[in-house]
Formats: sequence, C-alpha cells, structure tokens
Amino acid sequence: MLRSPSRLVRGAVAAALAGTVLAGCGTTAEPAGDKARATGATTDVTVEPIKAAREVTDANGVRISLDKEPERIVCLFALCDDILTELGIVPTATNSALLAHPAFLGEKKAGEVDVVPGGFIAPEVEAVLSHKPDLVIGLEDTHGKLAPALKDATTFWPMQPETWQDSVGYLRDVAALTGRTAEGEKAEKAFRTKLAAAERARSGRTALIIYGSDENFGVATPETDVAASLFPKIADYPWKSRGVEGSYSLEEILARDVDVLFVETMSFGETDGTLSEKLSGNPLWGKIPAVRDGDVHEVNSEVWAKGRGTRSLGLVLDEATAALR
Repeated sequence: MLRSPSRLVRGAVAAALAGTVLAGCGTTAEPAGDKARATGATTDVTVEPIKAAREVTDANGVRISLDKEPERIVCLFALCDDILTELGIVPTATNSALLAHPAFLGEKKAGEVDVVPGGFIAPEVEAVLSHKPDLVIGLEDTHGKLAPALKDATTFWPMQPETWQDSVGYLRDVAALTGRTAEGEKAEKAFRTKLAAAERARSGRTALIIYGSDENFGVATPETDVAASLFPKIADYPWKSRGVEGSYSLEEILARDVDVLFVETMSFGETDGTLSEKLSGNPLWGKIPAVRDGDVHEVNSEVWAKGRGTRSLGLVLDEATAALR
C-alpha cells in the first residue's frame, strides 16, 4: 500500500524544492462550517478596514512589535513573498522561487532579488543578517530554531498557516505593520470575491490533491493544508487529517471514486519525471476514475504547495474551478 507522510514531512518536502478579520490584531477570517455549506451560504466578501499599527498579535498568539514601518524584509518561505507582492513590496532577499512565476514578479524582476543561501531547510543566518533586515519572516515549524540567532539583530516572525483564513489574517497583519492598508484591503477583497464566486458554482465532483516525488506520495487535507482548505467550499473533498503518518492508501483513494486529481510533483534536486508519470506503473493508479477519464492535473507546486497566500490561492481557485466544471 502507498502511504501518506505527515504534514510536517509535506512542509519539508514542499519547501526543499528549492472572517471576519480584525484590523491589525491577527484574528483570522471566519471558518466555513458544514452548516454554512449546506444552506448555500458563501464567504462574506465584506472586508473590515485595516488600521496601520506598530504592533500586532497574530492568530497563533505571536506578538510582533516594530519601532517603524519595516523597509527591509527577508522572506524565508513563500507566503511572505506572496503577501509582499500583494502589498506592492519587493522583499530584500528570499529563498523561494515563487517570485519568478508570471503572476508575481516574473523571472527577470525576480532575478534582481537576492537569494538566501542554504535553502529552505537551513537558510544561513549570516547571509540573512547581511541584508540588515528590519523583519525576517519564516515558517515556525521549520525556521523557529533560528529565533535565538536572530533575536538581538532583527525581528523574527514565525508564521504557521494551515488554512486560507490564516493566510488572510497574516496578509492583514503585514499590511498593518507596513502601512499598506489599502493594498491589503484590496487584495483581501479580490480573494474573497473570487472564493465566493467559486462557492456559488460549487461542483458536485470529488476532488483530491496529492503531492510527492514517487510512490511515497502524500494527501493534502483541509485541516492542515492551505490550498486544500479551499476545496470543501468548491467541490466534494471528503478527506480529513487523521493526525498520524501513513493514514491514507492508494486502495482507499480508489474506493472513494475520485473524479479529479490535482498532483504536486516535488523532489529534492533534479526532477526525473512527474509524480503522475511515476504512479502510472502501478495497476491501482489506472483504476482511479480521474486517471481512467484523463482528469489528472499536474499543478505548479510553487503556487499550490508553497505560496499559501491570497495571490497563490486565487490562482489555485482559477485552475481548480476550471478543472472541476
């Protein structure tokens, strides 16, 4: 049987490839429950005003306090790049490839942004500090270990997004700290409007996101994966986190009659084929309805797995709704 790795493993794999919301306080948007979906309710497109602030407390209780608006921001994971792009800010340095995507800066402009050596898993602290950052933003479960080394030299913000509501909350918090309140409100409005439209056209087809580089693939679940957290709103996505490794098998996926598969191919180093190509040799793979009917979609893992922010999630919605029609 093919087993799914844990959420933390997915975060490492993905990264190694290289509501109401209260202004400036880090409260995330409202979760959409089963009752809301059953009654046809859609995401509220109303955006509360964002107020500029020198201090915010995010949804995970992390308090960030700055003496002035940050001008030099170093990104250690792609949500940071996504948020800054939405706010019209170019990071001082990054270790993400997201900015090269045409919906962000594009390859030419992204090439002008310094790259932090060491990769996602082990960015070099000395290189980060060489940019004299006012703010460094990383992923808590990967970069939290850097906090002591950065403590006396800059402000470090360990983010930990798991749902689209978390991402919206982080967008609002960064907008408040940078004074880009109008830009933040505009980005949130655009995302909410797109999500509400996708909900109104909700598909009855069964969808699934899988990720990996070989037969040890993983399954993205709405409770712990930002892109997957959108799917219960726009399709039948009966996949929930079980909190343990190896919680899914290919046999179980086959039994669920998945109509549409979205595949995030990831690898450490040079790629040697897509995940769907590698799985094609397994006889169970060909029996899945989505595979049998040619409804398998290889997607950009930089956007789907790593982006996590409102601009990336807007692209996910565009691609997913088109495939689910």
